Amino acid sequence: MPTQPELKRPQVVTRFAPSPTGHLHIGGARTALFCWAYSRAEAARQGTPPAFVLRIEDTDQARSSESAAKGMCEDLAWLGITWDEGPRHERTGDAGDHQVIGGDPRHVGPFFQAQRLHLYNKYIMQLVEQEKAFPAFEKAEELDAKRREATSRKQTYHYDNTAALAIPLVERLHRMKPVSEGGKGEPHVVRLRVTGEPITVQDQVLGEVSYAAGEVDDFVLRKADGFPTYHFAVVIDDETMGVTHVLRAQEHLNNTPKHVALQQALGFASPIYAHMPIICNMDGSKMSKRDKAKTARAAAKTAIQKDPAISPGAIAQETGLDPAALADFLAQNNDSIEIAEALGRRFGVTLPEVEVEDFRAAGYLPEAITNFIALLGWSPGGDIEKFDTAFIAERFDVHRIGKTSAKFDRMKLLSFNTDAITTMAPAEFNRRFHQWARDYAPPLAAVFPDSAAPRWEMLCRAVQPRCKTFKDAADQTAFLLVADDQVTFDPKAVEKVLKKIDPATGSGAALLAGVVSVIEGVVEFKPETIHAAIEAFAATKNLNIGKIAQPLRVALTGSTVSPPIDATLALLGKASSLARIHRCLQTA
Repeated sequence: MPTQPELKRPQVVTRFAPSPTGHLHIGGARTALFCWAYSRAEAARQGTPPAFVLRIEDTDQARSSESAAKGMCEDLAWLGITWDEGPRHERTGDAGDHQVIGGDPRHVGPFFQAQRLHLYNKYIMQLVEQEKAFPAFEKAEELDAKRREATSRKQTYHYDNTAALAIPLVERLHRMKPVSEGGKGEPHVVRLRVTGEPITVQDQVLGEVSYAAGEVDDFVLRKADGFPTYHFAVVIDDETMGVTHVLRAQEHLNNTPKHVALQQALGFASPIYAHMPIICNMDGSKMSKRDKAKTARAAAKTAIQKDPAISPGAIAQETGLDPAALADFLAQNNDSIEIAEALGRRFGVTLPEVEVEDFRAAGYLPEAITNFIALLGWSPGGDIEKFDTAFIAERFDVHRIGKTSAKFDRMKLLSFNTDAITTMAPAEFNRRFHQWARDYAPPLAAVFPDSAAPRWEMLCRAVQPRCKTFKDAADQTAFLLVADDQVTFDPKAVEKVLKKIDPATGSGAALLAGVVSVIEGVVEFKPETIHAAIEAFAATKNLNIGKIAQPLRVALTGSTVSPPIDATLALLGKASSLARIHRCLQTA
């Protein structure tokens, strides 16, 4: 007797839909990672192809940009969060591999909302003709006046649709139709005619969430500029793209009753919702791009208070910032990222990493970031903390997402990154550090143009065991980018290491002068031979090598911090090393 074929469950389709107004926020990356992982975990369980959609919500024409959209695609691709459907994006990976991401296998595109206006307008007219939505012709000033009046009475403003609905349907259609099509073309918005019934959302993370009747007003579906609102576009797109599961941050929870009301009006089924905990700083404040502005603003205000010569006008002149915009920034009337970054450079303040690009520029590894952000609100169980994206895709389950806010522990992320970077295979570290330097430290890459050259390999051997990020590694090599006659000697280091007299060994300067002939005598100038020569010299003085290394560090780099002293000397070369030592002895 033939067996009945097993019925497959419907394909799970998830989506990530950022607005292209800047680089990708780390919280958005967490959302994208969870959507990506869920699509893959469910596809494996159900035997269907994974379907993770990237959709660009660019209907806010004033704030959206094509370059920001490309930047967000690159941020996701760099993290390894590749979309199955969405804008085509080509990139060359860290290993030199060429990737083409995206496409439209189910023919549900385009994936930019600004290219889908015809679809939105079709559904708008359907709702208006069915009198489930209506054009509203009030001017913005009229509504503002009504809001102020309600506020003065200490009441919550609710839109009154009486006048709009009193207009016969035929007249509504005529007044909203463009002049070119025989109508009056009056400026208007289109609002949903909300039924006023209570709405209940079954959330996979939060459980049943109920909204009482009257909590949702007749909200706007299409703006006066002809573009849809977020609420309308997202509902149309989720339906027409076949989205079955919507995973997003809890800050979107209060949008959900509007979306459900609109889905009911259109006869759409609601996708399954899962609202994830928001990401907070360690002090409990919400982690946002404004954190950069807060840090920069505090640094500027502190400097102004301490030094009368530093004024907003002087800062504006030094940085090239617009004085009025800077004044507004200091008064907390704007949180401009551009101003924050300019102030950070001016006052030597490192702004907190908030966007994926910030972490990339700071030299974090994508695998460390995805491992860390996966733990922000989700746990695989079994006290497992270290894993890769393949593990996430295999084990992800929305039922293991927590309800409470997740705290972004930067020290833990740095620890994850340190472990990953210091245990990396040397050849991989050499290649990836060089790629990072080409992108974010061009002067270093210019000095070391070939990642396969012995000198670059020597540098990498010196910095890899003691760096936490690629930027940290680059900072350790800063002395190599300074001309021999431009090294600045730290006064505190000079006083402590060179001038201070040790009763047993004398001054560091005397030891430095004594080691000059030793360095001059090293024929094969490489770390091993240098180390042996200095160690032999130290032995004649009954000293450990560290007593010689510190004076040399100050002379070679201007500070007490550098890679191992033998590598520092070898990287500089004999001529530069001796030039710096002689200059230090003469001037420091």
